[in-house]
Amino acid sequence: MTSLIASLGNEKATIAHVAELIKRENWEKIILVSETKQAEIPQKPNVEYILINPNNMLSELAEDIRKKIKIDDIEVALNIISGSGKINMAVLSALLKLGLGIRLVALTKEGIKEI
Repeated sequence: MTSLIASLGNEKATIAHVAELIKRENWEKIILVSETKQAEIPQKPNVEYILINPNNMLSELAEDIRKKIKIDDIEVALNIISGSGKINMAVLSALLKLGLGIRLVALTKEGIKEI
């Protein structure tokens, strides 16, 4: 089973996209990087948030996220459809610095697909 890491912005449509990703797959762990917790996200025991301050410098965000990600695998599923470019870059930087392989995933009409 793979872990899902996703960034979350404030747009309802993209939050709904991430919520459906969470509902439709049995993820080992779900890590959401966001400014705040989102009510639309399913409450599951394997969902954890990394709450960030988007006003921090990009390098600070990346380092903060890197320190908080605890994954015991060699790769993760990543969804960056939501969130700002700055937050998405910080998430990507953190994952690469941890040496994790990345599979980009998205919800499509045919279900969850690797991009």
